[in-house]
Amino acid sequence: MKKQWTMRLLAVMAALTLFATACGDSETAAGTGDCDSVDEVSLQLQWVTQAQFAGYYAALDDGIYERYCLDVTIHEGGVDIAPQQQLASGAVDFAVSWVPKALVSREGGMDIVNVAQVFQRSGTLQVSWADSGINGPADLAGKVVGNWGWGNEFELLAGSRRAGVDPSSDYDLVQQSFDMLALLKGEIDAAQAMIYNEYAMILEATNPATGALYTAADMSVINWNDVGTAMLQDAIWADGARLGDAAYDDITTRFVAGSLEGWMYCRDNSAKCVDIVLDNGSALGASHQAWQMNEINGLIWPSPGGAGVVDAGSWSQTIDVATSEAILASAPDSGAYTTEYAEAAVALLKARGVDTTGQNWRRVDVTLNPGGE
Repeated sequence: MKKQWTMRLLAVMAALTLFATACGDSETAAGTGDCDSVDEVSLQLQWVTQAQFAGYYAALDDGIYERYCLDVTIHEGGVDIAPQQQLASGAVDFAVSWVPKALVSREGGMDIVNVAQVFQRSGTLQVSWADSGINGPADLAGKVVGNWGWGNEFELLAGSRRAGVDPSSDYDLVQQSFDMLALLKGEIDAAQAMIYNEYAMILEATNPATGALYTAADMSVINWNDVGTAMLQDAIWADGARLGDAAYDDITTRFVAGSLEGWMYCRDNSAKCVDIVLDNGSALGASHQAWQMNEINGLIWPSPGGAGVVDAGSWSQTIDVATSEAILASAPDSGAYTTEYAEAAVALLKARGVDTTGQNWRRVDVTLNPGGE
């Protein structure tokens, strides 16, 4: 009979922590590697291989998931893949998805539950040239404003309306590709960008006026965290219909713990995680991935309440924006998220003396190369 892994791990980790303290060897408590059986688990990402998902790849490649008795398969995402749909259909065991997108699907009948809020902050920006006169949402009036659609526009729409600007009439809202070419060519005045991806694409491009790469001084940035319409993004979602089953609950706790430990590894070993992402087939260049890893860490750390634990204030803001802007017809019920599994995972990690908040994390210096190479 398979042992109750989580309870056994708590006892073993506590013992290992005591042993490590006595011996002065912090590596002793890295994990048990002692499994009665191994559970196969599948994870659906929301985009292709890149540092946005480095923690999961690190947990896989560095053997972290193995130490939690898991055999994990990671599925890349794409434009035509909705991770929450894959989860709800039973195609995968867990999925990574932005909170607003997943809640829209949940309101539509998908029984999915947020079990770990990995990103504590939003990474979405609206980017313009410094001489555009666009310094805040109110300045978008009369401009050509790009966005990707597919549920990525919620913060923009909410931020505009909060500033008294109606997106349906006060500016020209246009579909934008997942790059910054329209801004570079002058086809739009403001472009949607993730701080860890498209914003870097601008800084990797050559300014024809100087022959050097563009710099942050050339740009004007609207950060929705500052505006107050930021919404929670990357979270781990589980199958609500399976939660409550002892076996799936046990797997969920272990999977969350292993995933969070993967992110802690990337926090403390960002260069190694860049290599892991590149080795897993990322099409993006090394300096671009180094930038992305740095900024992704900035969205996760610090996590004052413990990695993966939903911050109630950020959740409330996300729901307030979603309902006030009719993204959701009504606020979701209390079952839309739970801190149970993240808190259990944090307890496992704390028992080993692992830093679960990242309060002392600091960005590293990253030099972007032309084209992100």
